[in-house]
Amino acid sequence: MSKNAILSFPSLQNIDAEINLTGSKSECNRALVIAALSKGKVLVNNLSIAKDTTTLHRILSEIETDLEIVDVGPAGTAMRFLTALLPTRAKKYTLTGSERMKERPIGILVDALNHIGANITYLEKEGFPPIQINEDFKQITNKIQIKGDISSQYISALLMIAPTLPMGLVLEIVGDLTSKPYVEMTLSMLQNVGIKHTWEDNVITIETQEFKPTTLFVEPDWSAASYWYSIATLSEKASIFLTGLNGYSLQGDSVITEIMANFGITSQFINNGVQLKKEPKKIERKIFDCKECPDLAQTIIVCCAILGHEATFTGLETLKIKETDRILALQNEIAKIGVKLIERNLSYKLDCSGLFFPEKLVVKTYDDHRMAMAFAPLALKIKTVEIEDMDVVEKSYPNFWIDLQKVGFIVNTN
Repeated sequence: MSKNAILSFPSLQNIDAEINLTGSKSECNRALVIAALSKGKVLVNNLSIAKDTTTLHRILSEIETDLEIVDVGPAGTAMRFLTALLPTRAKKYTLTGSERMKERPIGILVDALNHIGANITYLEKEGFPPIQINEDFKQITNKIQIKGDISSQYISALLMIAPTLPMGLVLEIVGDLTSKPYVEMTLSMLQNVGIKHTWEDNVITIETQEFKPTTLFVEPDWSAASYWYSIATLSEKASIFLTGLNGYSLQGDSVITEIMANFGITSQFINNGVQLKKEPKKIERKIFDCKECPDLAQTIIVCCAILGHEATFTGLETLKIKETDRILALQNEIAKIGVKLIERNLSYKLDCSGLFFPEKLVVKTYDDHRMAMAFAPLALKIKTVEIEDMDVVEKSYPNFWIDLQKVGFIVNTN
């Protein structure tokens, strides 16, 4: 039975701490797939302990055995990356996941793979997992088109297998590209292991190539760092050092340094890490575009809601097909403090006119790790905050509750 976290923060809200974050889930998952495709030439250092990554690591170590049914559970990145990787293995697999995973679309990626010669069929609902991957993949073309505004993980999945394909790949991105930094991350990591590419206009080309022997070092997770920026913003005084992070990250979520500067949080890169400090500042920025950093959306929206800052948010199109419908989940939970998130065409406006802080608040997580971590800082403003199903954080940040305790939060369970 799942446990809930009961949070409180009884001190003066002066936070002074050093936090060691786990490796980036995004970098690590890409590194593991690249290592598997390299057939031993590429090694990975600083593996993340996030559950999504440990799940993918385990599956990749098993697929060369007699494994026929591959179950990724709730790991969305693993589902997408394995959908592209498994057809290259010349074996028959059933790829499945949790009940929520069966509601998350995979059709665009399957269509692209079948177009170039894969043989992938659906076992239940058309366009959704579970899928059957047959062993008779024979490339018939290297040209594919794929929509850019659904999930950048489809594009990354295809780019990583491209150098192993007999004809390589010429991938045309149709329309706007959502989460462009994640595609750039994939290409940079491929470049680090000797894989060259060209990107002209909306066409990315990768020819058949050999991987070079390399060790990929995984940087700590900037997505996880975002929750500490939120905590710093909502505290009275904060000085937080996050080890291992640098100012030249491949991770798009490192933009949190620029975003939270609007809230008075300075970021100084020193001593192989980043020092966060809170400075008095009036918040003036009214529009936040999350198109290239959708995983930061919950952190920023909740932070603005707590501060009563009536900002507008754009670039949230992919949030409805994540671990949960994140738009609906946000609307439900911030309503509990009297705040509305109102949709207007493709933008969302916060109405904080009814903001209030009750003595106690119970937050649902909807099986979504980011809901738990985005709302946890509310304990700086509310006497008792209960976060349901606290173990969801294992997906990306298993030590989250332990780290909260290090800075003065009291974390009990029931």
